[in-house]
Amino acid sequence: MSGTSSYTLNSGVTIPKVGLGVYDIPIEATEDVVYEALKAGYRHVDSAATYDNEEQAANGIARWLAENPTHKRSEIFYTTKVFDDHHGYQLTRQSVEESLAKAARIGYIDLVLVHSPRSDYNMRHGTWNALQEFAASGKVKNIGVSNYGIKHLRELLAYPDLKIKPAVNQIELHPWLLRPRLVNFCKKNNIVVEAYSPLARGYKFDDPDLLAVARRHKKTPTQILIAWSLQKGYVVLPKTAKISRLKPNLDVFDIKLSTDDLKQLEKPGEHFNTGWDPTVYPLDNEK
Repeated sequence: MSGTSSYTLNSGVTIPKVGLGVYDIPIEATEDVVYEALKAGYRHVDSAATYDNEEQAANGIARWLAENPTHKRSEIFYTTKVFDDHHGYQLTRQSVEESLAKAARIGYIDLVLVHSPRSDYNMRHGTWNALQEFAASGKVKNIGVSNYGIKHLRELLAYPDLKIKPAVNQIELHPWLLRPRLVNFCKKNNIVVEAYSPLARGYKFDDPDLLAVARRHKKTPTQILIAWSLQKGYVVLPKTAKISRLKPNLDVFDIKLSTDDLKQLEKPGEHFNTGWDPTVYPLDNEK
């Protein structure tokens, strides 16, 4: 298998299991890193309005497609996100139009996510209505959320004018942040789970249990963590600005972690967030 191995979203569209996250990749490097990732076998790129590198990410895709005319745009899955400061119907429409303009060379966006639930009911509701309109227009192929907790998902699924359920919930996940209730809720509602910061930003690379499993499989800790996400059924989004790491991060599909490996890796007693955690953001009636 390769980076083109995929899951099927509730829209019927397929999404590659491994994607390149471009968070924190310098603007001037983003186009080249995305281009090299596609050369290495990636078919999935994950950006966001707040990363300030959407145009460069899309240009990397466009450049690779121009140089490889036997490959079609439909083989590439490109994601972006609407940030908190553009919640609400009008601002979300503005944000997505800007993202579409930056992605003009690739024609459309495969997935737009609400980056986090940090506003209020009316703003989140307006945002979702705007995204539903873009999905109906075909300019955006799928819509979903990121950093939504169970309560935020329940709120969304109860919208009286809901036409399209979220295809994805992108959340931080790794063996030190398991979130079993949230993951199970997503799966029960046919929402694909995407794991960001799957390497725990490198904070746990010296974990003795991780190192032991890596030695056993003759793989790097990074490869074991990517394989862990895949084995849990997640889309996994490792981030790297180093071109030399792109191929090794895809060389994971032959790793089969045993029950003992999983037990050794997973730390259910920890809740190690490497950054923010909007999944706990209060609903209006909790403030």
